[in-house]
Amino acid sequence: MQRLIQGLHAFQNDIFRAKRDLFSRLAKGQHPLALFITCSDSRIDPCLLTQTEPGELFIMRNAGNIVPAFGAVRGGEAATIEYAVSVLRVKDIIVCGHSQCGAMQGLINSDQIQHLTAVCEWLKHAETTARIIRENYTHITDPKGLLTATVEENVLVQLENLRTHPSVAAALGRNELKLHGWVYKLETGEVFAYNALDGQFSNVEETSGQAAVATQGIPAI
Repeated sequence: MQRLIQGLHAFQNDIFRAKRDLFSRLAKGQHPLALFITCSDSRIDPCLLTQTEPGELFIMRNAGNIVPAFGAVRGGEAATIEYAVSVLRVKDIIVCGHSQCGAMQGLINSDQIQHLTAVCEWLKHAETTARIIRENYTHITDPKGLLTATVEENVLVQLENLRTHPSVAAALGRNELKLHGWVYKLETGEVFAYNALDGQFSNVEETSGQAAVATQGIPAI
């Protein structure tokens, strides 16, 4: 806890003072560029990853970067999505999975998390991902490769779940919103973006332009 308190003092004395004008503007309202949906994993920092300032990302985090289909649960996810799209008018929604994801590991090895009842219940919202892996990826025997496939498929499933939310469907219909699927590789710092035109995840630096419009009006899976 002491480490956090020290960081708080450093923020107030150094960073806040240096960016006082920015924080003064933010106190009057927010106009984020995008809704960034990612995992709760402590190794992911969306603002550090994208080099964005306070106020530029509206962030939603949970175990496994899961987006329950609309109506499946009365929770904060649906409210966050609706507010971001209908009130803040974000132009982009990014679902960002990551390598070495514990939630996805638990999804494909459920026996390891049977004692975590809340986690097991939450991962039921990713059952579509689990079934895709069970039925379509029997040819992958390498655990690391299987986990990578699970992380990627889960991002695509969550993009589809996003489309079930009325606010998202309406904004997509007006061509005022784009959906993006990313996977962050912890080991290298690389980010891979899904391009629905070729059905592949490619390094975002190599597909910047293509990936930005990849999911607009095109089914993600």
